[in-house]
Amino acid sequence: MYSESDIDGAVAAGVLSPATAAAFRNYTATSRYAPAVDEEHFKLLTGFNDIFVAIALSLSLAAIAQIGSMVAPWLGGAGVAVAAWLLAEFFTRRRRMALPSILLLLAFVGGVAATMVGAVVSWNPDLPDRIDAVIGAGIGLATAGAAWLHWRRFMVPITVAAGAIALVGVAVALTLAAIPAAKDAIYPIALAAGLGVFALAMWWDMSDKERRTRRADVAFWLHLAAAPLIAHPIFQMLGVFDQDVGIAKAAVVLGLYLVFAFVALTVDRRALLVSSLVYVLYAMYALLQSAGAVELSAALTAFVIGSALLTLSVFWHQMRGIAVGMLGSLKDRLPPVQTMVPA
Repeated sequence: MYSESDIDGAVAAGVLSPATAAAFRNYTATSRYAPAVDEEHFKLLTGFNDIFVAIALSLSLAAIAQIGSMVAPWLGGAGVAVAAWLLAEFFTRRRRMALPSILLLLAFVGGVAATMVGAVVSWNPDLPDRIDAVIGAGIGLATAGAAWLHWRRFMVPITVAAGAIALVGVAVALTLAAIPAAKDAIYPIALAAGLGVFALAMWWDMSDKERRTRRADVAFWLHLAAAPLIAHPIFQMLGVFDQDVGIAKAAVVLGLYLVFAFVALTVDRRALLVSSLVYVLYAMYALLQSAGAVELSAALTAFVIGSALLTLSVFWHQMRGIAVGMLGSLKDRLPPVQTMVPA
């Protein structure tokens, strides 16, 4: 499968003419009965070799981490970070392999963070909570810096999301350092951070509304990072997993899911729906059980929610047209409903 950035690269290299690329995009959109922008493309695999290489990389990096940690707590992470960078020079920069590139980015960023955590633990594992928070903020900031360096060198789309999550960690740690009592308000803090990441995702999205460049891939991963930071705190604060899920609470959960569906339709991203799905399933399951359908509650829940999601998938384009049409002039700042490219 070829991504939009691959097509743009072929045009830039002279392999395809702009007219041919436009005709290909239009043909693909027509043959799938959906505009290309609604497909929400992102590259995860370039072939089965991606899986093979990813398995080999996982085994090698795990071995490096274990051997290094036996020598010193920080050495395992440092070894993984160095190895991930060097391996990315071949598998990412030269081979352009999708899944190994994602794995190596996560290994590099995680290795940098693990190195600093290991160094702190070996230096003094018993520090006051406020000092721990300040150190955590420093580690998060250094990790975000490492992600930025990786982005400048390899430009793997998920890198920006990894850096954003690291900066979220910095913000949370600094808040806890300044206000220790804020640990009791961790869900509102996480929600605020999620909204910030969502705003960043929309900034990247709006810079490529027709989703034909790498910027759309960056936005995809940012939306994927923002969705759980938004959905989980909201439903946790509602106490969805409490034992007393009644009709009122279930109705609120379903209402919120409809709001998330509207947002997902307007911005043409499905991450919010996926992240909040488990809460909707549990709320409906608990509601059916309380109504007496004990034996069939799981099956009925799966059938109702599954049917609703299938319907949404089939009629996504039509429903998105309705949702975007309700926004008036704001629709001009969103991905277009029609994305046919002039040949």
